[in-house]
Amino acid sequence: MLVPEIKRVWEANMQVYGADKVWKQLARERMTVARCTVERLMRRQGLRGVVRGKVVRTTVSDRKAPCPMDKVHRQFKAGRPNQLWVSDFTYVSTWQGWLYVAFVIDVFARRIVGWRVSRSMRTDFVLDALEQALYARQPERDNSLIHHSDRGSQYVSIRHTERLAEAGIEPSVGDKGDSYDNALAETITASTKPR
Repeated sequence: MLVPEIKRVWEANMQVYGADKVWKQLARERMTVARCTVERLMRRQGLRGVVRGKVVRTTVSDRKAPCPMDKVHRQFKAGRPNQLWVSDFTYVSTWQGWLYVAFVIDVFARRIVGWRVSRSMRTDFVLDALEQALYARQPERDNSLIHHSDRGSQYVSIRHTERLAEAGIEPSVGDKGDSYDNALAETITASTKPR
């Protein structure tokens, strides 16, 4: 009795509705059913919604590149400015294609101190975000500033590592595949995504 109703709603909406939208439409029509039931019945019937966009992988590790130690250990606290910076980048879908946004956050101030937008995920654009942060903050060159990132090839590249050393900044890299090791930066990337 429920399967024909689910199929009716799915077909009435050009076969693009997924379980969530079918469930909400049934609720608007005053049919009480659990969302998980709608999902299970749709799966059994082979009914699927349209998946928009594609998944973009931003953290591409370079297994051969030497990786700095994790000096932060998920403790995103700083007692003064320019003690700990965290970096990451994310992607944003636009009408003209993907754009990538890199940023550097000062943990003490909890604000973005450097950022860049690019059409590619090359090392240059994360370096540009770092350069902006260096220019804006003018940190001491005494290795008292830690720069923490994920294991993306841009952040462990020779050019990025050399620039950190030149600026007297200690590199720190989180564990492979663990977003909690760069959690502060991940909260920024999450805030840029539509819900």
